Amino acid sequence: MDTSPTRLLIHGASGRMGQALLRLAAEQPACTVVAAVTRRAPAQRVVDGVPHFAATELGGVPAFDAAVDFSLPEGFDAVLGLCVDRGCPLVSGTTGIDAAQQDALTTAATRIPLVWASNFSLGVAVLAELVERAAAALPGWDVDIVESHHVHKKDAPSGTALTLGQAAGSAGQAVRYASLRAGDIVGEHMVQFTGLGERIELTHRATHRDIFARGALHVARSLVGRPPGAYRVRDLLD
Repeated sequence: MDTSPTRLLIHGASGRMGQALLRLAAEQPACTVVAAVTRRAPAQRVVDGVPHFAATELGGVPAFDAAVDFSLPEGFDAVLGLCVDRGCPLVSGTTGIDAAQQDALTTAATRIPLVWASNFSLGVAVLAELVERAAAALPGWDVDIVESHHVHKKDAPSGTALTLGQAAGSAGQAVRYASLRAGDIVGEHMVQFTGLGERIELTHRATHRDIFARGALHVARSLVGRPPGAYRVRDLLD
């Protein structure tokens, strides 16, 4: 059994999620970051033992076992292409990708294992599974999703709320959404099922953004060695 650390490429390393990934990976013996890629040329070539590369140098990064991408849509095509060329898994949380890029993901999934997700919290992955089961067991009940985030979040409903809505909708339920923007709330999602005389509430509250980076690292390690395909976070919980 191979117990060597998973070699990671962090794409979008200068962003908030990229910085969290670098910090948390350094704390985990199961991971080693072999390349950190930023949009602009790095001020230092090596930071805390991690080689840094500009996006224009992506083709020259050393061998890696999986790439974790939290960048911008304009940088997404290059890292997806690199993973396909090298036959390596891709984990991406880059938002705002267009229909052509979604199609490229679908095509790439025939050649490599990959995950694209709006939320990498392992707790949210479990919540989505519970929501799907509840919706299937409670036909005809009202389904409402209430999501709360910090005042700077612009999209509403959140991507996570829409993902939870898809889980409920898989059983044919109609879903209603409500969005709140207040203070510095990291993220809260409540899915409410209401029938005659009774109500079920399934809730997830995020209190620290590290949960998303920690979940992405878990997913990256879990993808290595799997056959090609488009996976969900919930498929990789074990």
